[in-house]
Amino acid sequence: MKKFRKVLDGLTTSSPVNPGGSPSCGSAAGTPSTAPTPRELEIQETLMSEHFQICKTVRHGFPYQPTALAFDPVQKILAIGTRSGGVRLLGRPGVDCHCQHESGAAVLQLQFLINEGALVTACADDTLHLWNLRQRRPAILHSLKFNRERITFCHLPFQSKWLYVGTERGNTHIVNIESFILSGYVIMWNKAIELSTKTHPGPVVHLSDSPKDEGKLLIGFESGTIVMWDLRAKRADFRIYYDEAIHSVSWHHEGRQFMCSHSDGSLSMWNLRNTAKPFQVTFPHGKTQRDGRKESCKPILKVEYKTSKNSSEAFVIFSGGLSYDKAGRRPTLTIMHGKAIIVLEMDYPIVDFLVLCETPYLNEVQEPYAVAVLLEKDFLVVDLTQSNFPIFENPYPMDIHESPVTCTAYFADCPPDIIPVLYSIGAKHKKTGYSHKEWPLSGGTWTVGSQTYPEIIITGHADGSIKFWDATAITLQMLYKLKTSKVFEKPKSGDVGRSAELVEEDPYAIQMISWCPQSRIFCVVGISAHVILYRFSKHDANTTITVSVLLNVTVKIDSTCTESEYCGHRVKDRMIRMPPGYQAELVVQLLWVDGEPPQQITSLDLNSAYGLLALGNCNGLAVVDYLQKTVLLCMSTLELYGSADPFQRLTRSPRKNRQSTSGTHALCVSESHKCSNTVCFFVTKLKLSLPTDLKTDLGTVENSFSRSRSSSVSSIDRETKEAVTTLQFAESYGRKSDTLPTPCLWVGTSLGLVLIIPMSIPTDEQERQEDPVTVAPTGTVLMLKASVLRFAFLDCGGALINCPYEVWRDQHAPDDPDRPRKRKLVNFSPSSSQEASGDGHLAVVCSERQAKVFFMPSQACLYVHNITESSFVLRADVVSVCNSVCLACFCANGHIMTLSLPSLRPLLDVNYLPLTDMRIARTFCFTNGGQALYLCSPTEMQRITYSQEMCDNLQEMLGELFTPIETPEAQNRGFLKGFFGGNAQTFDREELFGEAAAGKASRSLAQHIPGQGGMEGMKAAAGGVVGELARARIALDERGQRLGELEERTALMMTSAETFSKHAHEVMLKCKDKKWYQF
Repeated sequence: MKKFRKVLDGLTTSSPVNPGGSPSCGSAAGTPSTAPTPRELEIQETLMSEHFQICKTVRHGFPYQPTALAFDPVQKILAIGTRSGGVRLLGRPGVDCHCQHESGAAVLQLQFLINEGALVTACADDTLHLWNLRQRRPAILHSLKFNRERITFCHLPFQSKWLYVGTERGNTHIVNIESFILSGYVIMWNKAIELSTKTHPGPVVHLSDSPKDEGKLLIGFESGTIVMWDLRAKRADFRIYYDEAIHSVSWHHEGRQFMCSHSDGSLSMWNLRNTAKPFQVTFPHGKTQRDGRKESCKPILKVEYKTSKNSSEAFVIFSGGLSYDKAGRRPTLTIMHGKAIIVLEMDYPIVDFLVLCETPYLNEVQEPYAVAVLLEKDFLVVDLTQSNFPIFENPYPMDIHESPVTCTAYFADCPPDIIPVLYSIGAKHKKTGYSHKEWPLSGGTWTVGSQTYPEIIITGHADGSIKFWDATAITLQMLYKLKTSKVFEKPKSGDVGRSAELVEEDPYAIQMISWCPQSRIFCVVGISAHVILYRFSKHDANTTITVSVLLNVTVKIDSTCTESEYCGHRVKDRMIRMPPGYQAELVVQLLWVDGEPPQQITSLDLNSAYGLLALGNCNGLAVVDYLQKTVLLCMSTLELYGSADPFQRLTRSPRKNRQSTSGTHALCVSESHKCSNTVCFFVTKLKLSLPTDLKTDLGTVENSFSRSRSSSVSSIDRETKEAVTTLQFAESYGRKSDTLPTPCLWVGTSLGLVLIIPMSIPTDEQERQEDPVTVAPTGTVLMLKASVLRFAFLDCGGALINCPYEVWRDQHAPDDPDRPRKRKLVNFSPSSSQEASGDGHLAVVCSERQAKVFFMPSQACLYVHNITESSFVLRADVVSVCNSVCLACFCANGHIMTLSLPSLRPLLDVNYLPLTDMRIARTFCFTNGGQALYLCSPTEMQRITYSQEMCDNLQEMLGELFTPIETPEAQNRGFLKGFFGGNAQTFDREELFGEAAAGKASRSLAQHIPGQGGMEGMKAAAGGVVGELARARIALDERGQRLGELEERTALMMTSAETFSKHAHEVMLKCKDKKWYQF
């Protein structure tokens, strides 16, 4: 705990801006503070650096660019691999885990160690990894890097510790899962095929052991060659040479026949009794043409052949195989069951699919009950137990990217009643027709942790839709969806061309979101320079959006409406039925003038207690009274300063055929304008332009913001380009002479200037509806380096001052004469609180490079901290952490920083996330409780925490992936069936693949890399079949046995040496006295 004391008597402000551009604290005039100040400011700061730590919590959404799929039929856990090296593990709702390979290599294949809590991943860098899933955060136990061959296919038999690995050269290697070391047993491609074959069979595309006999391995090569390899005899039982390339192979559970899918769209059935030719070849989607030939079809990339007890007919499920002449057909999954052929059309290409079966044993009737289908941008599960094959309702938020996310907002510790209300409204619009059965991926366990408070995430999308998500307890579930495009008429053919000049594809894309959870008032900014304000109601409403306020901030010759003005999108002017939920009340649009689109809106704020909405762009500022439907202020940035402009800028020359009338404005009411019942406000302003579109690449954004970040004043052209970058309504002091706080609007600009605009708002409800609100810019200017990003206000004790708000009331609820609906305002400045309010407060201002704390009303700068010199801040928020507040910043160089308040001491500075694209910049946001989020890919949302307390409690918040379950027993095969069905149970792989029989593999072939599993992983793995402890014990026993054998051999050598010495001595004595010629 640290105490900060600051004597404020006699403080004067710093000098004005010098030619070097150093910042100035206080007013523009540089006059001493005359407002009354306390003798001493004492604030106790409790936050320390040990309260902060960065770590990822959970990832939501669909895995971006998926590549592979795997399923554990006992644990009922599913894994998805991605092109960027990610692995997503899914179980019951709440069990959702993301793992990442450090190499970033694409995941080619996944193999579960069924019911062992482990997973093998094969990556594109030819490395195998063994993941331990017996801990809440999986970790790699072992890795094996192949140096000379490329991995193409892997197969791990059930309850086996030997993994078969096929390579691009056509060889098959065998890896011990326990030690992750290669066996000396190798099936070379030239041994597998006949010696007379002149061509290489191609890469291995399939490996599987025969359900009838585990000692037989079926090897499929890409060229169409199939080999049944006898592992004991080390020779081929039979070889099949087929004309068409093979994509996949699937066995019948009895092991007497198998099915292959081919590149020509055919399925071939083979019987082990006669492998000379297939006994059946079908083209499921190929029709016979007039000349008798089959029409050409697309490849069948995968086929699954499964049997069922209840039906004599097997399920044959495959992807692809459609004829080429059917152009425009969507990707399909075909289910053949008896004579019925069902074709399921998919919205996206199929990456992989798996048939989910009841048993893990391949030699039993499979009993398929569902098909998990992985698409390029979606994941679904089809119910096979119902005749119409419905899909299961997906409990995971896989549709975040239904339309591309353009902005996000994160609200922690929301009012507890808001989530049930939004859910009840959104539930009425859910899709129907799902399977009535429970979600089949039911593995793992998850319980709500101790730290639970209502959290809501709001996402804005490119199609103009808004989604509200319940983010409580690190889960994510959609509550409610709102479509903002319904406010507008569908564009006519003549208007499409004009609006296309502004936005080609997404004219309703959401740029900004402002939400007041207490009053439930919601406001969005669209890319077409429009603002829509919504109110929440539980009841239907038949109403009209009666007022559409159009603001024009540009040079105009006269004040009449002309045909050259165009409002982009026409708001519906008829009676509209609005369902329960968010209902549009007001639309604000910026006009096109002379065919030129308006500048996009760069800042927005609303306050429900004041009934005001403020918006700004790179030309100026507008304040709208949404209760009275009037515009209170509409001025250019230059006019807001008046005589207090610190740069004393000159206006630019007007464009050709225009006359500058800067400093004046005109208002007119139009009845003949295209938008009926519309009030058009035309303000005489300078046409300014400042690039603010975040859709450009990072380099362009660097250049576009470079001038706003510069603190130098070098040219008139630069000085006039000043955008309004942030707005904040608050109870504050507009002038130094103020003794009580009043409603104010704080305005931050791209040049680092802060303006305070006081307002006079009637407190009586009746007067508020009738009397005008007065807004009077005072010329008060504070200065920082670079563009201003965020405002916040603290009381003299260092606590955060919440903005005033109106308590929500349903305006469309039936009238109750006993309880009239009145506005209930909270934190609105009453005159009776003079003693409490007259002490002043602290204003925290953060820009792209700097943070300052001012004391109000004296405007004295108490603390300054230069956040960064080499980069710039993208996002800054004042958040509550550990019952205190701090300033959290995210910089373009990837650093996440926190600063204490009010002293601005650095508490955390971590190089966490390099800014690779503008998606992160557009979607990164902080919230209370030490949490933040951003879009890590176009389809995924990553949540992180910077709180040490949450990092410590994260383990109990995450779900358990592994739960101890007894492996189901194999079915009793019966004496005759077991006798004639082969002796698979007696096959011992250890005798064949172990070092004693097969020897060691070449060290240059593969390199073993120990994993960083951690202590928790070691403890968990020790309890499994592949436990480290068991291996160590076995190794010690083997070592002891070898030492015993060595001791015996040493004793034999010593005995032999003594015998030899004795015989040598006897020979020496016998020959000692003999001459040389006597020998």
